[in-house]
Amino acid sequence: MATEKEDSTDIYAEFKEDINMTAAELEKWLKTDESKSVGQDSGDGTSIGHHSGEKIVKILSKKKADLTADDEAHMHKVHSYISRHLAQGGPDDKSETEESPWRYSLMNWGHDPLKK
Repeated sequence: MATEKEDSTDIYAEFKEDINMTAAELEKWLKTDESKSVGQDSGDGTSIGHHSGEKIVKILSKKKADLTADDEAHMHKVHSYISRHLAQGGPDDKSETEESPWRYSLMNWGHDPLKK
């Protein structure tokens, strides 16, 4: 059975692998109309993914040693979301991927599927 320390290290590595946007890129993206146009409303007029992106920006600005249990819980949530969303795949017509809600949703969660 994995220890809490091992779980923490694993999720940190998974999170860092999943997130391929910098804090600055994500922050800039979250200000766009495209970012605000997708996702499930959290009840305050902003999507759950948009709120997640704001949390991700804060996490990215921290040193690993400064991460809290709440940060790690959110990192788990981010990893799960990105894994599920990528597995679903994007639009059937790949020429539509760039401006698709699928891509925009992933970007709200810190992952741009077109970024290499």
